[in-house]
Amino acid sequence: MRNQVRGAHLANLVPMEVTQIDWRLGVEIELLAPPGKTRQDLAMAIAAAHRGSVRRFFHPQSEPSLVPGTPVFHNLTLGFEVLNADHNWVASCVDDLTLREDLARDTPPRPGWYRIISDDERLLRLIQQQASAQQPGERVLDPIATLFGTRACPGPGGMVRVNDRGGASVAIAAPLPGERERPCELITAPLQDRHHQQLEELLTLARSLGFVAPVEGATHLHFDATSLRTAGAMANLIQILWTYGATLKQVIGTNPRCRRLGAWPAELHVAVTQANFRRLPWDEAQAQLQAVKLTKFCDFNLVNCLRNVPDRNTIEVRVLPVWLESQPLLEAASLFVAILRRATEPKPVSPQPPKEATLQSLKALLNSLPLSTAQRSRWIKARAGIPGY
Repeated sequence: MRNQVRGAHLANLVPMEVTQIDWRLGVEIELLAPPGKTRQDLAMAIAAAHRGSVRRFFHPQSEPSLVPGTPVFHNLTLGFEVLNADHNWVASCVDDLTLREDLARDTPPRPGWYRIISDDERLLRLIQQQASAQQPGERVLDPIATLFGTRACPGPGGMVRVNDRGGASVAIAAPLPGERERPCELITAPLQDRHHQQLEELLTLARSLGFVAPVEGATHLHFDATSLRTAGAMANLIQILWTYGATLKQVIGTNPRCRRLGAWPAELHVAVTQANFRRLPWDEAQAQLQAVKLTKFCDFNLVNCLRNVPDRNTIEVRVLPVWLESQPLLEAASLFVAILRRATEPKPVSPQPPKEATLQSLKALLNSLPLSTAQRSRWIKARAGIPGY
């Protein structure tokens, strides 16, 4: 059913009390504004609740291109950062180009909404530094034209182009395609405590404005990876997720229409099963794993941790569906916290081949994790809502 909460079988999880998470966690929830509203509306509502403010900024994204010789177009789209009364970051509301099916693409562009496009990611990083998202689309590239010693040239349909002095394209500012202001990836500031209260406040505001789960929607969890930065912990984590990834996706209810998911390459598993890998210092283990050339577009994203991405030392879980309430989200998060805790234990996780999603494999996974009897029982009951499980 369209626009309904995914992973509904987790409604079978009825805990005695609100789930508490003892791990630093950032949450990204893909939502869809109702027709006539935008992600800016949600940002403004969050700011009002915190007696804060909203700052418009450029959010970088990429998408496949149909232009021969240009496989990828890089975009800067309009995002909205919410600061509280003390000027601390609360959340951001940004676009997500994977959310498409719910949009009426023949809808005329919404006035004042635009994106900046280039075939060179480095140029977009320059534009982020030199241009202001506060400016309207027809003037936003003027500082960039000045840098290149040219002028921004208007084109058809409200487009504005900047070329360099040799005529090569630098960037284009263009009105946003139909209803692209409706997708909203709600990104929280890192949550250290009161996870349930803070998430429920945000989701209550989203529900009150009529935001729903997109057809292709997902929730991403960014777990602080500080304690995972050893060869042994990383090997354990990869072994667990390599073996039980399919089981986790089915019991959690991964949205089959979600884009940009997938398994790790086999080379990653080979790397951590080498005889001496667990004895390596972190920098050497990190270099070996970097050589596998992972991308973020997979079920479990290790890139931020392995490549020392500034201010983003995280392990990202990308397989959760969209829930419009905090409780099932935190139930799923608590399961992954248990996986992370098992990974940091000194005892090695034995290599096993990937297992099919069965009740037997679920029990084997749960029995291997530091979970209470009540937690194990709840997840066994949760699988009862999965057809064919």
